[in-house]
Amino acid sequence: MTSEEVGARLVALLAPVEATASVSGGQRFARATVDVPPASWSAAVRAARDDTELACDFFDWLSAVDELTGGFDVVAHLWSTRLRHGVLLRTRVPRDAPSVASVVDLYPGAAWHERETHEMFGIDFAGHGELRPLLLPPEFEGNPLRKEFVLASRVAKPWPGAKEPGESEAGGGRRPIRPPGVPAPGEWGTTPTPAGAGGVGEGPRGGTPARPAGDRPARPAPGARPARTPRVADAADGPAGSARPEPVADPAARDDGDDDGGTR
Repeated sequence: MTSEEVGARLVALLAPVEATASVSGGQRFARATVDVPPASWSAAVRAARDDTELACDFFDWLSAVDELTGGFDVVAHLWSTRLRHGVLLRTRVPRDAPSVASVVDLYPGAAWHERETHEMFGIDFAGHGELRPLLLPPEFEGNPLRKEFVLASRVAKPWPGAKEPGESEAGGGRRPIRPPGVPAPGEWGTTPTPAGAGGVGEGPRGGTPARPAGDRPARPAPGARPARTPRVADAADGPAGSARPEPVADPAARDDGDDDGGTR
């Protein structure tokens, strides 16, 4: 079956549920993608597994995507080992109460995937029964794969990858580059400026404000730089004005070091 046929077959099995079929990107690796409402999530997984024309007997993976105000997309990939086709099932849960039915009773291998998704996104899988921490320590607070989660340690600690000696010291070095998704300290709360930041705490909410442009020394215009002071020769450098000895043009004329002063 083609990806279009797989999607159309699953939509027909779920009728009258409002499911939408499409095809993902990836050219020859494209997959049928079927969007279903949260209430039909478990029924869609069961239909993909039990239908003889789909026969998706292998659970591949499950995860989520943070769509900000749109909520979270829970995505699962199922595969048929006999018919060699797959399907992406997707449902969207609200952000204020993200919850969807667990599919552990259909695919026991989904247990760890649901635990990880619960831990990283804060999505509840009703009926799982054992959503214990999987990757993070029990005392960890927050869900690190949510887009509003701030990696505070990246801002509060000096960047260890200094390029020049002394760059990680306070006030020196290049302006640090924040990792993607990490706002400036002044954009999300009052935090101390990390060593080597050199004024990254823009904004009124905290941190050290950046130095105004008017306080920075102006760079000299091209051609206006002062001439370099000539180096004064020391006594150890030899007599002033002495020229360096000219190299011997003919290697055969060099002294071979013999006592008679002959040449090779």
